[in-house]
Amino acid sequence: MKITVINGTEKHGVTYRLKEIFLQNFQGADIVEFYLPKDCPSFCVGCTNCFVKGENTCKDYSSVNAIEKSLLEADLIVMTSPAYVMHATGAMKALLDHFGYRWMPHRPAAEMFGKHAVIITQCLGAGAKSTAKDMKDSLSWWGISKIGVFSGTLMGDIIWDKLSEKKQKQLTKNINRLARQFAKIDYAKPAHTNLVTKIKFMMCRFIQKQVQRNGVAGLDFEYWNDKGWLGKSRPWKN
Repeated sequence: MKITVINGTEKHGVTYRLKEIFLQNFQGADIVEFYLPKDCPSFCVGCTNCFVKGENTCKDYSSVNAIEKSLLEADLIVMTSPAYVMHATGAMKALLDHFGYRWMPHRPAAEMFGKHAVIITQCLGAGAKSTAKDMKDSLSWWGISKIGVFSGTLMGDIIWDKLSEKKQKQLTKNINRLARQFAKIDYAKPAHTNLVTKIKFMMCRFIQKQVQRNGVAGLDFEYWNDKGWLGKSRPWKN
């Protein structure tokens, strides 16, 4: 089993501790971790090269491609980020911006439709849900249907060792509960693609067909056409 972890910060704080507890439930797994911003230090500048000319023309292609390769090979994707002003870290947002071309209206990777993902976040008081949504939006529009979310609230301190023993036990119990749910999955079988994801796909398929009718077909249309998705082929197996 392969797990790819994207850490939204290099800080080893509460989110890091929760992620480590989660991963302890996957003994023997091949785990690859990336830490932001170290492993993707540059912002997306909105040049649109990835959309128009191809992702390999992005100025940050080497770092983004290394992460994408690991994501495509993974059975389970784990994304972590503490809440910074009620949203994911800037470093996480910067990475997700780089993968805009992998959103369903453009050139989604077929491999993503069969993957599982987990989001781990926490906040002092409020913002955990909106932070998780920042990451879930990208994961779902990449084609992933099975997404587990852990969103803890500390309500005390932002340092693990300063949290009360009761709070530490509560967080540990809850993250282990989620981990056990994902640890018992048979990753030899692709995740089920739900109806919402299929509807999104069909809407994007309609858009690509309209693009063809309007005579403005580009790289995205060619991609969909080559995949056979404008015909009867689909990226999911169930």
